[in-house]
This record gives sequence, structure tokens and C-alpha cells, in this order.
Amino acid sequence: MASFPGVEVVGTANNGKIALAKLDRLKPDILTLDFEMPEMDGLATLRALKKEAPGVAAIMVSNHTQIGAKATLEALDLGAFDFIAKPNHDSLEKNIESLRSQLRPMILNFRNKRHIAEMLRGQGKPAVAAPSQDIVLRMAQLLDGGRLEIVAIGISTGGPNALAAVLPFLPKDLGVPLVIVQHMPPVFTAALAESLDKKCNISVSEGKNGEVLEINRAYLAPGGKHMRLELHPESRKPCLIMTDDPPENHCRPSVDYLFRSVAKIYEGRALGIIMTGMGSDGTLGLKAMKSAGAKTLAQDEGSCVVFGMPLEAIKAGSVDTVLPLDQIASEIVRLVKKCR
Repeated sequence: MASFPGVEVVGTANNGKIALAKLDRLKPDILTLDFEMPEMDGLATLRALKKEAPGVAAIMVSNHTQIGAKATLEALDLGAFDFIAKPNHDSLEKNIESLRSQLRPMILNFRNKRHIAEMLRGQGKPAVAAPSQDIVLRMAQLLDGGRLEIVAIGISTGGPNALAAVLPFLPKDLGVPLVIVQHMPPVFTAALAESLDKKCNISVSEGKNGEVLEINRAYLAPGGKHMRLELHPESRKPCLIMTDDPPENHCRPSVDYLFRSVAKIYEGRALGIIMTGMGSDGTLGLKAMKSAGAKTLAQDEGSCVVFGMPLEAIKAGSVDTVLPLDQIASEIVRLVKKCR
């Protein structure tokens, strides 16, 4: 395919049952699955795929609806690599180009991740390489100092599952608010917030314009809107502001947009965390936070679906500590309690 150098389309199928029947013959690396298919829909196909061919990755194609958003979260829970939103332009050509533009970086990142894993296996190393506990502890010692009053998280590809591996392990009396940018379209962020709220001790909701921050709550930036913090004109307490400002790093919401405001309002009394995702959104914002005295943390390569955003932040010198996903919640708790 001219649009995807090095990628070959080995087959198509108009439903999941036919797709599964072709796996042995075609041996694909990755499938794109529509949720809405006759006879066997996308979720049923994904469940069967994980049993019959666990090495084949799946990218789900989802509708911009509440039902579509909930189904997408279920698919990610089931192990889908990622998802794309089904375009709804006024011409077939625009819809095709939209699909291509969404798929291209996902396929390239999948290929790179697979290549790295194969290289590690060829060298007799584990496919997932996490830092030693000694390195983790020594890096964690760098994080000391003043009181923490907020946690800000930036995350993209692989984010729903990663957030579900962190937020439920925070105690209900954590003592600080959390503000989160997850790269997702409108509607999907509301469904994600609702899903996380059911799993967590703290409250999780999609942020609302003018809402004053409360401790023990997590606020997710709405899809399609930037979210920043400002001081409320009357109470002078930090509150959420939603805007339609131009995208940054091709993203709205943008991590950089949120992190800059956290640096301005909280200065060194914040913890900034950059997690799994492609691209570089969050690098400059995290650098602004660090320059203001905030503590900064990144998810490690081994536990990321895509090590793009954390890697760029690390390369820019914006990160104090790198930790695997399963240690991030405990580190948040440790730092918040330590700085009390």
C-alpha cells in the first residue's frame, strides 16, 4: 500500500466469523475490527481472537456514540491494541483519508514495538524490559521536597487500561485532586470517566467548565476541548477552564496545554506524570512544571503500549523518575503522604 510503506493487506472479511476462519491461511499481524458486523460483531470477534490467535493485534473502529464509547472501553479491557473513531465526512474520499491518517501512526508504532520485542528475544532478553528495583529506588530518592497539592497526568495510546491500573489503587483519602488529559474524541472521555469512577475509591468525572477543584477527585479533560486551570475570580481557588483554542501537537485536549497551567498555578507543589502514548505532547508542559519546581515522573518503556510521550519527555530532561506501571499508584501515594 502506498499509504503504508512496508505494510501489506493480506485479506478482508465482512464479518468476524469469516475473519477468524482466514487466520491460519493469511497469518496477519494485525486486524482492524468494526464493532458493527453481521453474524459476529467486533467484540465477539475480539474475544475469540484472544483465545485462538493471541499474537494477532486488533485495532477497533468505533462510532462517536455513547454506546460506541462503552464498547470501545470494553474492547481495550479485552486487549485491543488501540481504536480509531469511524469518520463521518460528506464524501467517501474524506472518510478514507481520515481512516488512513488515524491508522498510519498506530500501525507504525505497532511495527516498531514488535521489532524491538523480536530483537530482545533474539538476544536472549525478555521482550518486556523493566528497570531493576535498585534503579527504581535510586531514582525515587530524587523525588523529595515540598508539599504536593495536585497530580497532573498526560496519557494517550493505551491510556484507558493504564489509568485503570493506577487510579483504582489510590485511597479515597488521598488528599489532593488529579487532573488528566487522555487523548480521546468527544463522548469517549465521558464513558471512560464513568467506567473509572465505578472502579475507584476516589471520584472520577469528566471536567466541567468553571468547576472548582476538590481533593480526592480526578477530573478528565473532555474530548475535543482543551482543559486548563485558573484561579476562580471570587474564591481564588483553582478551577477548570474548557476552551476551543487551536490544537497543540495535533491534539485537543493537549497535555502541554494543561501542564503549563498547572506549573503557573501550583509551581513546585505539583506532581506531573507522563504515561503511555505516541508523539511528544506533554514534553514541553512537563518541562515547564519541572522548571517551576514540580516533581515529575514517567512510565517506563516495558509497561507502555507506545513509549513515545514518555521517551520524548525523558530525552528533554523533563523527568525525575521512571517507573513501571504497577508502581505508579504507590509512588503517587508515597509522595503525597511524604509531603504532608
